Amino acid sequence: MAGPRRDTRGIVEARELFARVDFRRREPAPELRACIEHYWLIDWDLTEPYASHVVPHPSVNLVFQQYGDAEPWAEIAGVGLGLFTQKLAGRGRVCGVQFRPGGFRPFAPHRPVSDWTGRRVPLTQAYADLGPARGAADEPEGSGRPVGPVAAGTSRVAAEVRRIVGPDDEDARVAALDTFLLGLAPAPDPQASQAMALVDRIRADRSIRRVAELAAAEGVSTRSVQRLFSAYVGVGPKWVILRYRIHEALERAETDNAALDWSALAAELGYSDQAHLVRDFTATVGVPPTAYARPPH
Repeated sequence: MAGPRRDTRGIVEARELFARVDFRRREPAPELRACIEHYWLIDWDLTEPYASHVVPHPSVNLVFQQYGDAEPWAEIAGVGLGLFTQKLAGRGRVCGVQFRPGGFRPFAPHRPVSDWTGRRVPLTQAYADLGPARGAADEPEGSGRPVGPVAAGTSRVAAEVRRIVGPDDEDARVAALDTFLLGLAPAPDPQASQAMALVDRIRADRSIRRVAELAAAEGVSTRSVQRLFSAYVGVGPKWVILRYRIHEALERAETDNAALDWSALAAELGYSDQAHLVRDFTATVGVPPTAYARPPH
């Protein structure tokens, strides 16, 4: 695997964000890299509040966070369907895990990833859904709820969060993330590998513009691809194709600014016309592309 991504895709007004916070990406332990894109670490100490905006990737994130002197906490963030806004003020810290699209299911094998889509679930609430399947000895007859290792683990979540968010040493935070995730013992899953490979193909190959083309390239039916994405990615393949189009348009607007030829970009990304790109961009980001790309005065 290559190192962490260096692009800014999905980050709205990335230069503004990076001017206000200390943002880094780090690699997870080698055993985790097949399923995890990277860790993302943010620290801030602001004199004025600031709102960050992100057009989410088709990825699940596990987010450990602390704001000021409040007790740190963590949540599982399913694939976000709309623009995500986070207000930052004072001092704070976030240690995030971005799973590869399709890579979260091995860590939570008991339910389809679509069950998490559009939701942000506290880790204390979701912990019993994580990790390998438990044997019958771990669950009393008729209880319907996992106990034993899972229940014991739930009581330790707060301590785990403090171990991850607390250290000022960045390497210690990364090591704590590795320890936590390896402790969930994700099992190899060929379908997760297939889902990750298909999403990578969409992200890298701009010639794939329809789900039927993706299915044909894989030698399977369109319905099979749709079922796989629901279970392992959390959103449909058409949604992923459209989201990566917007990510590229957003990054190009950030880097090329007012000189960008939107008509040419619309054709390059497979839109029927410029108006279609403008509608998608505006609906996702909240402003028309020409307004977003306009240099600040």
